[in-house]
Amino acid sequence: MGRWLAVDYGTKRVGLAVGSTGEGVAGPVKSVSAEPHEALLDHIRQVAEEYDVEGIVVGWPLNMDDSQGPQADLSRRFASQLAAGTGMDVRLWDERLSSFDADATLAGQLTRAKRKQRQDAIAAAVFLQDFLACGGPDAAPRPDDLQT
Repeated sequence: MGRWLAVDYGTKRVGLAVGSTGEGVAGPVKSVSAEPHEALLDHIRQVAEEYDVEGIVVGWPLNMDDSQGPQADLSRRFASQLAAGTGMDVRLWDERLSSFDADATLAGQLTRAKRKQRQDAIAAAVFLQDFLACGGPDAAPRPDDLQT
């Protein structure tokens, strides 16, 4: 089984995590700036190559009622751009509450500034762990397969 790169996309910071479908284990890698956009795409390509991943899963922040809000639309569009720009298998995964779980993991640790730097990467690891446990790519849609 292969490795997957998780991308917790935000307009300011983007968290990255890597996990293995065989082991079902995910861990945070780093958080990077979301701008400039082309530099972000290049950075994600480099991390994907460094970790020899077979695919990328982008966090899809659905609302609690399963509807798509503005951030879910942005994430879906980013995932589509990422698929086109990398040629890799890119999937979407519901990331509801992953930031809450990351905050709980970091509670009482580090300074506020350092917690903010790590939060996005830990949130990516949280939803990647769920993605791996629930069937990985077989259970996740591609961004262009969804109706807008």
